[in-house]
This record gives sequence, C-alpha cells and structure tokens, in this order.
Amino acid sequence: MRICLAVLTLFLGSLGAVSGQTAPIPIKVVVVTMFEIGADTGDKPGELQYWVERNRLDQVLPFPQGFHDLRTNGEGVLAVLTGMGTAKAAGSIMALGLDPRFDLRKAYWIVAGIAGVDPADASLGSAGWAEWVVDGDLAYEVDGREIPADWSTGFVPLGKATPYELPRNGDRGEVYHLNPALTDWAFKLTENVKLDDTTEMRKDRAAYASANARRPPFVLKGDTISASTFFSGVKMSEWAERWVKYYTDGKGNYVTTGMEDTGTLSSLQMLAKAGRVDWNRVMVLRTASDFDQPPPGMTAAQNLARTAGGQFVGFLPALETAWRVGNTVVQEITGHWSKYE
Repeated sequence: MRICLAVLTLFLGSLGAVSGQTAPIPIKVVVVTMFEIGADTGDKPGELQYWVERNRLDQVLPFPQGFHDLRTNGEGVLAVLTGMGTAKAAGSIMALGLDPRFDLRKAYWIVAGIAGVDPADASLGSAGWAEWVVDGDLAYEVDGREIPADWSTGFVPLGKATPYELPRNGDRGEVYHLNPALTDWAFKLTENVKLDDTTEMRKDRAAYASANARRPPFVLKGDTISASTFFSGVKMSEWAERWVKYYTDGKGNYVTTGMEDTGTLSSLQMLAKAGRVDWNRVMVLRTASDFDQPPPGMTAAQNLARTAGGQFVGFLPALETAWRVGNTVVQEITGHWSKYE
C-alpha cells in the first residue's frame, strides 16, 4: 500500500496536481500533430518539428499519460504529438483535456497533419480545411472477391445490409461536423498563403488528367475521411467519396484521407460535454503529401509500392504547408487574443 501511494504521489506531482499547485496555465491554441520521425528538432522532420523550431516551443512538459511530451512557448501555444492511429490520438487528447496543469476552456485547436489527396480536388502540397470529418473504419466489410455483382464496394454501414443503404442510422462516431463559420474564417484567412512547389511534384502531377491535380499547391475547403488502413486506388477513392457523401447527407466533399482525426475529435467532443474544451473552436487542416490513387497506366498495387515507407513526393512540401497555413491562424489568434478570447 505504501508503494502504491508513493507511485500515485509521484504521478500526481508530475501533473502539477499536488497540494499548493499554481493556477492552471491558460492556453490560447493547441496544435495537434500525429507523428515525428526522430527528435523534435535538428533532423528529418515529422509533423511536430517545424512547430517546435519555428514557434520556439522550447519548454518541454512531461506527459507520461500521453504518447509524447508536450511542447510550449510559454505564451499560450501548446503542441501535442498524439501518436499514429485513432486509438493513440483519442488517448492522448483525452489525457491532455483532463490534465489539471492547463486551462483549455478558451483554447482553439488546430489539427495540422499530412494526408493523401483525391486528384479530382487538389494537387500535391495543397491544404484542405475540413468542415466534415468522417470515420472510415466503423463498418461491416465483405472481401472484395466475394461482394455481389451489383455492389460497388464491400463496405457496408453498421446496422445496414447493403452499401450506402438509406435511411442512414443515427451517428455512433461515424461523422463529426466542425463549426462551419470557423472553417470558413480559417480558409479565408489563409487562401492566399504562398505555398512551395517543387520539380518533383510538378513531374508527378503532370501524369494525372484532372485540372486540379495539375495545379500548383493551393488552399481549399475540403473534407477528410479518417481511417486506420492506408488505402490506394481509384476504387477506394470512389468509396471514400461516396462514404463521405453518405454520412454527411450529401453536404461533404471528400478531399483528403488521414488516420487519426476521428479519435482526436471523439475525445474533444466528450471533453466539450464536460466543459473542459469548446467544440466550436476546433479546426482540422490536412495537407497533401501524396495522391490517393495512381496516375493512368499504373496499378493501385504499383502506386502503393512506390510510396511504401512514406517515400511521398510531396512529403516535405506538405509538412511545410501544414506549418505555413496553420501558423497563419495561430499568429492571428495569439496576436489579437483580446479579439478571439
């Protein structure tokens, strides 16, 4: 019993929850990233590194109950690295939301991560602000080799017997609708941000027929599907498009595919119900590191093989875009806090 109490005391102490604790730190913006490749600084970057280096998030805050230590600049900006996948994201965000060291009631949340992109909508290095986030995991599935001839996919909504069967069931975590006014505001604030282009991206996108795929990187409003399985191919992209339409009653438009966002949003929605965060202050930004399907003349398997291990043509430009576009919002909020508080 003494050992258990000692361990508990040490754990609470690491959270700043022991007696005599100072008032919780008020947070203005939480930047949510999902993965890092090595260290937080000084090597090949993942989603967190540019934020740490460029926003001077030099203060490391121990976060043993989460996936990765937190980073802050002591001026109201806090960065969390959730870990990859919906489970890690949900756990890390819930742990942060319940952390007594922070007052998150007025904080704005910006998910800033890379994604695959539908070439019908955007090009490599582009940035999409999502109003709708749809889960691509909660479903029934029949193997593609066994689906009926009149089915376009083996994915079936939970509680239904055929793909896209209507009427749609009540939501069980399949869809999240973010504040449309905030999404519009973020888009309008950033739509003219200059984005980097590269020779490699120009060469890659030239193989696609879509006019949007051939464009230099740009900022748009576009919804995202969140699925733990990395998919590739025209058929899967068509499924994602219809799946998003189905769960948003035709209002959403699938543009990007990520992994963690429904886990993050699930926790934030619960935390909002507990009064610990403001659901209306949540934004999701996904930037295009790769196309979700091959160009004409290449199979889906070949496309998957060329990107295995994360060798995406748009990887570094997408990281740059995520920081450049996301930071425009961060600077506006923190620089005019009396307006946005």
